[in-house]
This record gives sequence, C-alpha cells and structure tokens, in this order.
Amino acid sequence: MKKEHILIIRFSALGDVAMAVPVVYSLAKTYPQVRITVLSRGFARPFFEDLAPNVNFMEADIKGEYRGIKGLNALYRRLVAKKPTAVADFHGVLRSAYLRMRFNLERFRVAHINKHRNERRALTSATAKRMVQLPTSFENYANVLARLGYPVDLKFTSIFGVEKGNLNLLPAAIGPHNSGEQWIGIAPFAAHKGKVYPPERMERVIDMIEEKYPHCRIFLFGRGIDEDRTFTSWCSKHGRCLYVGKHLESMYQELVLMSNLDVMVSMDSANMHMASITGTPVVSVWGATHPYAGFMGWHQSEDNAVQLPLACRPCSIFGNRPCRRGDFACMTGITPEMIFEKIDKLLTL
Repeated sequence: MKKEHILIIRFSALGDVAMAVPVVYSLAKTYPQVRITVLSRGFARPFFEDLAPNVNFMEADIKGEYRGIKGLNALYRRLVAKKPTAVADFHGVLRSAYLRMRFNLERFRVAHINKHRNERRALTSATAKRMVQLPTSFENYANVLARLGYPVDLKFTSIFGVEKGNLNLLPAAIGPHNSGEQWIGIAPFAAHKGKVYPPERMERVIDMIEEKYPHCRIFLFGRGIDEDRTFTSWCSKHGRCLYVGKHLESMYQELVLMSNLDVMVSMDSANMHMASITGTPVVSVWGATHPYAGFMGWHQSEDNAVQLPLACRPCSIFGNRPCRRGDFACMTGITPEMIFEKIDKLLTL
C-alpha cells in the first residue's frame, strides 16, 4: 500500500501563499503519518521549511525552468516521480489547472479551490451589491483538503510556535527589544493604488506615535522604488524609524522581526499576512477591498481594521480596478487619527 502523500499547489501571490500556512500546519498535525509536499515559488520556502516534520517544500520556477506547456510537462513528470496519492490545488489558475488535468488523466485523487466567483461579483457590484461575508481563504483551502478525505480543524499560532523568532539572527542595527520600548511595524504600500494609504498621512501617524511613545521603535517594511524614496525621507526626519530593507537580507529575517513587534500596521497586503502567521496583532487599513472578500489575516480581528462605510466599497477583490469615483475616497477619507487610535488601543492592552 502506498504511503499517503498529499501534493499541495499554490504558486502565488505572496499573501495567498502565507494564508496557506495555518492550513498546511493543521493538516500536518492532524495527520502526522501523511507526507505533505508544498509546491510553490522559491520565495515561499521560509513559510514551510520548518513548519512540521512531515511537511516538505518544493520550489518551481514557473517563469524559467517550468515555463510554458513544455515546462509544465517536465514539472508534472518530476511531481509524479514523488508518488503523491492526492493532489490539492489551492491556486486554481491555468498552470495549476493544466497540472490537475494531467493528474486527472492518470486517475489521481484531485481537488481544487472554489473561488466563489459569483459571490465576489455580487460583493463588488456597482448596482446590485450584496454585502455578505465570503468564506475565508483558510476555509477555502481547508475545503479542498476535506474533499480529498482530510478534514482539518484549523489550529495554528505562529510559524515560530509559542516562542518569538530569535533576534540574535538579525543584524546589530535591530538590537534587543528593550523593556519600555514599543516596537511597531509599518508597511504603508501595496501592489495597487486602491490599497495604498497616502504616505503623507501615514507620516502623520508616525508623528503621533512618536509623540505619545517617545521610546518606541518604528520599523518600515517594504521593498521597491516608492518604498525606497519614502522610507529614506522618513528616516531622515524621524529618529525612531528604521528602514528594514536596508538591514535585513531575507524574508525569514523579516518574519523573525515581525514576530517581535507589539503591533504591525499594514494595508490589505502580503505584510498583513506575514505578520499574522508570526502571531503579531495587525492594524489593517482597507480601501478598495474589504475583509468580507475573505482575505483578513489569520486570527486578526475586524475590530482592528480601519475602513470607511462607503456605499461603493468594495469595488474590487484585489484592489486593481480604477476608482469609480475617481478620488479614492475610501483611502483619503481615513484620517491619521483613526489609524493611531487602533495602534494606541493595542499598545495599551
């Protein structure tokens, strides 16, 4: 009899892969006798490499070595050689559907994610909006496993277990988390404009934090042209700020730092999900998107979400659509005070 071996496919995006972590962990702990292979892009390795003894990570360069049909066929042959007994497609895109088709032809047990597209269209409709909470990504992933015969109760705290990440693994610039210091992470950018809080307003939030918490340390997360320009400016004016990307070399180091924060401030972005899987409370800022779409971070409370009750929200599931009003009121209407109030509440618990 073949040893049970579940292949889980989730190529991208970063936040969606991070949301798979609590589900894979719960699967591994519920079925310790089952071998689990997570197939994803290389960036995801730190999420799964030490998650559980029966979880393995397999990197797939789908834009290089496994590009196109020829590449996917080569990837399929490599996957078959690992002898999976069940295939869980957590992604549901053309690449994973092609692999699914190949596995189905060979009569493997295969199941794929239900993205609830009709419900998503209703949630973002301009004329017939239905404000109903959709199943979360965690629930959607778990449902794939249940259809394969592996139901799970989702129980997860942090990728570091009950501890925090080891700060000794980080550069000296980070230093120890001294008594009396409030460590606050801020990740003010996202992939799409509808999910970005105006930087000049976020700087006002920094002013308010420094005024009330003079011994705080503020860590700025994110990498890119906008981040480099903005964070360099902020650090020159705010002595409590540190530009994380200038000091940390890997995503694993960022996860270690996030686990030691007292609070993380993030948009609806990958940083929200990364902080969430380290067990850190997140003040999340929502504009064009909405928690009802199912993408709130693991065990994060909607009480800590900052958002406006506009009739046009949400206009997009991923924040990539043009603003129907043209003024991005969903973001520009959020005051710095609204964000600071949530931060202050978590720091004084």
